[in-house]
Amino acid sequence: CDTNYHYFHVISLVINGFKKYMILFFTSPPLQPFPWSRCSVPKLKRSVLGFLPVLSWLPRYSLRDNALGDLTSGISVGIMHLPQGMAYALLASVPPVFGLYTSFYPVLVYFIFGTSRHISIGTFAVISIMIGSVTEKLAPDSNFPSLNETNGTGGVDLAARDAYRVQIAASTTVLCGLFQILLGMMRFGFVVTYLSEPLVRGYMTGAATHVVASQLKYVFGIDPARFSGPLSQVYLLIDICRLLPETNIGALVVSLVALVVLITVKELNTCYEKKLPMPIPIELIVVSPQHLTMISVILLKPPSPPDISLWGSVVGDAFAVAIVGYAINISLGKTFGLKHGYKVDSNQELVALGLSNTAGGFFQCYAVTSSLSRSLIQESTGGKTQVAGVISSVIVLVTVLQLGTLFEELPKAVLACIVFVNLKGMFRQFLDIPALWKSNKVDLMVWLVTLVCTVLLNLDIGLAASIAFSLLTVIFRSQLPRYSILGRVPGTELYLDTDTYEEVKEIPGVIIFRSSTTMYYTNAELYLDALLEKVVSGCVCVSGCVCMCGGGGVCVNWAFDQQGTGSDQDSEIGSYGDNHITQAASTGSESESGKSADNSTHTIILDLSTASFVDTVTVKILKNVCVHMCCLTLFVSTPVCVVEQLSIAGFFCESIPKSCLFATVHDAVLHSLRVHGDKDRPQYECVLDMSSTTKM
Repeated sequence: CDTNYHYFHVISLVINGFKKYMILFFTSPPLQPFPWSRCSVPKLKRSVLGFLPVLSWLPRYSLRDNALGDLTSGISVGIMHLPQGMAYALLASVPPVFGLYTSFYPVLVYFIFGTSRHISIGTFAVISIMIGSVTEKLAPDSNFPSLNETNGTGGVDLAARDAYRVQIAASTTVLCGLFQILLGMMRFGFVVTYLSEPLVRGYMTGAATHVVASQLKYVFGIDPARFSGPLSQVYLLIDICRLLPETNIGALVVSLVALVVLITVKELNTCYEKKLPMPIPIELIVVSPQHLTMISVILLKPPSPPDISLWGSVVGDAFAVAIVGYAINISLGKTFGLKHGYKVDSNQELVALGLSNTAGGFFQCYAVTSSLSRSLIQESTGGKTQVAGVISSVIVLVTVLQLGTLFEELPKAVLACIVFVNLKGMFRQFLDIPALWKSNKVDLMVWLVTLVCTVLLNLDIGLAASIAFSLLTVIFRSQLPRYSILGRVPGTELYLDTDTYEEVKEIPGVIIFRSSTTMYYTNAELYLDALLEKVVSGCVCVSGCVCMCGGGGVCVNWAFDQQGTGSDQDSEIGSYGDNHITQAASTGSESESGKSADNSTHTIILDLSTASFVDTVTVKILKNVCVHMCCLTLFVSTPVCVVEQLSIAGFFCESIPKSCLFATVHDAVLHSLRVHGDKDRPQYECVLDMSSTTKM
């Protein structure tokens, strides 16, 4: 006893010493670098902590605050890993024990490199079915014939088939991980922004239908033919219906009983979530009675290099798995990060997931991502850090080492039922349809098209088609913006759409035109057509000088005067101010709904506040407006970056000087009325009515 106490005492001293050293190193003030050194110590420290996030939080890990919650959470998640890993291995078309390997190695890698504290890395139904589509496509049963020695009939060499499928899955996973690492190193974490939430949810729902179709053969105990390519799911369902008279009654009864038990206990777990210390591990219980008397010890398989010759056949599928897996992972990570107040680095998450897949592929694992069900359990049972993930992987390790062979042959009908029950959350996403119908019908179209494409065109082609359709909706919406004429809200400096707001009034002689989106080559002609339709009919030929406005909140028409042409400076705007606009607007009060009755338009104001860039087509259109419009033309609220692009494109010239830039619509209106008001309109001393309200 004294010897054991001495050993434990020495070990505790070493651990405490290492912990104090790590805290001192990562919290001490940075050392001053040598003058000739380009890589300073602070930069090196930031780089190391950015690449190895575990070093930033593990030295500060509080046993008192986090240990109990992480232990409880880790055990709960580890118990979930066991049945889910084995069940999802069927989706990947590999033996169940490789699902356990996939629940072990990648979790340890993510513990070191990941930035999310609450997501549970491991097997996931959508990624598993994507890997399964690759393995079954490259290693169909027909490629592994064998002769049955008992009756001399043909069969399938299951051992050879499974070994080759494991090799395909591992090679695809390594290539998927390399894609993710490369994208992360190139700071391409933003690529997931092209996968909108309706697209991702529709894709996951469509993938869930693939999962269900692939598992029906185990529920009914039948052996349908394998189909690939577009409409393969339709052909599969037709074949399953054809084989229903051959249903194995025993498999069907086991499946129904398992479904009833799983659904009942899971609902009880949900109802008594706050009273139970951890969820009842019903999934593990339903697979345990089959082999309770068998205990054996196996060793973990050593790492082996992937078969690079397969990469040419799986490159497209690997890239699709990389993008979808990262999209699921970062969406869950950012959700938990916002909820608990910490930052999740999108690029580092891409690297962490890539390293998890790459390392796992060498140990014959298949691709991983975060699981919503396990992540919710990890959070709800008190998990605070990724130490919970390490504890869950220890549970898996003990299971593999001590009970590994028990899971080599399991009732596939029960595993299929486990898959069905865990798809509940995905099928609840059908409730998105009524919600999107009320909120945004374009997003509803993206959701439905993604679902249909995923179901009918398979996972890889369906994803590409869905992304293309989603981008097309953006293009179409930018090509069909809303064009409006703005008027002034009495008593304010606000200018709003005259068709939407009742009390706004147009400034007589001034037409303010605005587009709801950026003008570029796809909608530039439409912009010009709308401008001609709304404006030209009311124009009267006047001098053709041009004014523009830049981003900001003050009048800067002469601040950009680098050519010395800014003769019309607005330093005297205050002498006219709102009284001048109020009086000018009063001359057109007899028109209905705020519309001006004065048809002698002398100024056109183009509000470019929505512009974020300009291209050559836009520059030509704007030049044509300035040259051919026989009105004073003002360009308003142009961002500084757009002004710079216009300068580079040669937009400004002697007839279009920079001295005509304005910041706001109000400044442009004041300038226009100052130029024309003295000649055309009388001035009155009026007081602004600041109590005015605006009704839509």
